[in-house]
Amino acid sequence: MDNPKTEAKKAYDISIVRPPMRHAEFKLRGRDMTPERLKAIHKGLLTLHTLELMAQTIYRFQLTTENCELNRELVAAMCNEMTHYQDFQVKLYEFGFKPSLFRWAYWIVGFTFGFGSRLLGKKSILKTGIWVETKAVHHYAELLDTIDWDDDTRKVIEKDQADEDGHINRWKHTLEQMS
Repeated sequence: MDNPKTEAKKAYDISIVRPPMRHAEFKLRGRDMTPERLKAIHKGLLTLHTLELMAQTIYRFQLTTENCELNRELVAAMCNEMTHYQDFQVKLYEFGFKPSLFRWAYWIVGFTFGFGSRLLGKKSILKTGIWVETKAVHHYAELLDTIDWDDDTRKVIEKDQADEDGHINRWKHTLEQMS
């Protein structure tokens, strides 16, 4: 029998930067789950929430005042990462959890990667984006494979992972155009 965790990736429309959310989609979750399952979900959501804070901060500090296509793409990517951050914050609260008090450390890491790559130039910005998003895609895959998510949360994670994969492709294409 097929394991739902290892099914082929579903197609998600990554052109949608901020998917709509309807009031009825918000639910209190996890009340009927075992403590072990909830613990794994809590740990996974905290990880995703803090990593998305880092990602949006990287893009924020890579932005310059130059009126160029790269800045437009960075703004769109930052908005998308902000959406992911909100996705996981909502899920944390739906499960009755709270964000980590130490998430500020991920903001500092994001600032360091973002501002540091900005100082090194456009190619460095793109290479940093490719590297960080590749790590994110692998991290998402690991969390999808190792945690027993509820269906709604799994769909959010899969969509966000598809977005990250789209960022990789966009940054690679832009880098190739510069060469």
